[in-house]
Amino acid sequence: MSAAQDGGETSTHSDTPELTAPDISPYRKGNSDIPYVTTWESGQPGPHVMVCALTHGNEISGAIALDHLFHNDIRPVQGRLSLVLANPTAFGLFDPKNPYRSRFVDEDMNRLWNAQTLSQDIRNVERLRVQALRPLVDSVDLLLDLHSMQSGNRPLFLCGPSEKGRRLARSLNMDATIVADMGHANGTRMRDYGRFNTPGDSRNSLLAECGPHWHPGTAKIAIQTTYRFLHAAGSIASETAAPHVGSGKVSDRWVEVTDRFIPKTETAAFDEPFIGLETIPTAGTTFAREGGQDFTTPYDDCVLIMPARHLAKGQTAVRLGRWRAFPGPHDA
Repeated sequence: MSAAQDGGETSTHSDTPELTAPDISPYRKGNSDIPYVTTWESGQPGPHVMVCALTHGNEISGAIALDHLFHNDIRPVQGRLSLVLANPTAFGLFDPKNPYRSRFVDEDMNRLWNAQTLSQDIRNVERLRVQALRPLVDSVDLLLDLHSMQSGNRPLFLCGPSEKGRRLARSLNMDATIVADMGHANGTRMRDYGRFNTPGDSRNSLLAECGPHWHPGTAKIAIQTTYRFLHAAGSIASETAAPHVGSGKVSDRWVEVTDRFIPKTETAAFDEPFIGLETIPTAGTTFAREGGQDFTTPYDDCVLIMPARHLAKGQTAVRLGRWRAFPGPHDA
């Protein structure tokens, strides 16, 4: 197989954390009825903007970004700003010697954000936390959910399938790959919750995969993304954002995700150790095998998005997409 990797990057992923988890205990009380939630009111008209970290308890770069906002006394100049540490219970289990263990306590918190799931009579750590956060999220106009990923170095902005999501992602003017995807088959992400995913509705959201778990550069990208998002939302002024945003770059293309490979057994394996954003030039090329069956690319120049390092039954192993061009320098 001949596959080109976008940007010519190679994986530097390590399972040994090079980041130190921040102390989030000062933010437990917050200023609301919900632990680890702080909302600042500007007193001026404007959107309710929310920045969320620790949707997965071991993805600590987002918590570092929120800690940065707290230490710099960031306040909104219009509307409201909510800072949310989503799964502090899972984060409390974080152990650098076994960093994957604290992704969640009972089940993945980022697969629970739909009414049908939440109506089920199941009580556990993640479901109770989602129920507690739900009224707040229902009031949010613009959401940034900060994550990190298993492999690949280049940040990804997952913006959902609608044009408004691509427009929001592009407005950050950041050197990241914009990915229009349809979420996961086994549950709904916060990014896709309710009206965030409704075309024509003004509410909008972005999930930022800031880089490989526990790499120092990932925390820097999380901080830059957060300040760029807050500036694009009108929550902070240019002079407040400027010291923290790095250099900008308007994206001229995006990836449209069309397919997913979801293993049905524990025997699935990729043909190569993919790290993400590889472009496979020829349709019909085998990229994975399972139980004697070959899985092949559906079209030429197929892009692999976020291939898992450990393939698991019933979970998305990789997304398949194609490059699309934005129509102009400032149109999404």
